[in-house]
Amino acid sequence: MPDLHLPADIEYTTLTQMMAHFSLLEPLFDVMPDVVFFVKDHEARYLIVNATLAARCGCKDRRALIGKTAEEVFPSRFGRIYVEQDEAVVRDNSRLINQLELHLYPGRQPGWCLTSKVPLHDARGRVLGVAGISRDLRAAEGTHPAYERVAIAAKYIQDNYAQPLRLSNLATLIDMSVAQVERYFDKVFHLTPRQMLLKTRLDAASELLASDWSITDIAARCGYNDHSAFTRQFKATVGLTPSQYRALLHPQATSYDR
Repeated sequence: MPDLHLPADIEYTTLTQMMAHFSLLEPLFDVMPDVVFFVKDHEARYLIVNATLAARCGCKDRRALIGKTAEEVFPSRFGRIYVEQDEAVVRDNSRLINQLELHLYPGRQPGWCLTSKVPLHDARGRVLGVAGISRDLRAAEGTHPAYERVAIAAKYIQDNYAQPLRLSNLATLIDMSVAQVERYFDKVFHLTPRQMLLKTRLDAASELLASDWSITDIAARCGYNDHSAFTRQFKATVGLTPSQYRALLHPQATSYDR
């Protein structure tokens, strides 16, 4: 996804100052029909949206979204989730990176996307708002007749990522062959089922590494019976060992189980 970091040599003191720079990106994001872009204030109200987001909310004029929260412009099944994400980013000063989730596509049809949200800080480090992107992983739902069943399988993986994944069980769950499961996962998510499981596990591990959980406990909670196997997989995918990753998050930490 595009880098959402603001220029390092500029010290922003108000959200209005930030908006002047973000507004320069609007023409770029307006020509990306598969990308939703937005900036919100600390109360999760839209300040900047691209044309794609406005269209998916059924608005001809993007100004209709300004000052509103996602809960006011999206169907309730979506809006409340998005607002809770925004509130968590502001409250916890946290980042939501490549979260696999449902979003709205042209015609207000649901589809999967990868969503990232980051807090916006002033010169003192206070959180002033949220900037984010949702990138489509697939075409509109109508082009995939098997979408509903594949979505059930994806949610099963995300809810049970600590358990071993057996494709035969997944296929039985949604009444497909193993070959069909793999084919439709690729079409819908651009991920294999095992890739989705890996991503879900490592996303969870990355979050837990910011806590004081031991790496051994994190490995077990994320479905790895062997500490070494977890470390090898994490390094192969992330490029750092869990200990190195934790050190980046907590440079002064010395008491964690590494």
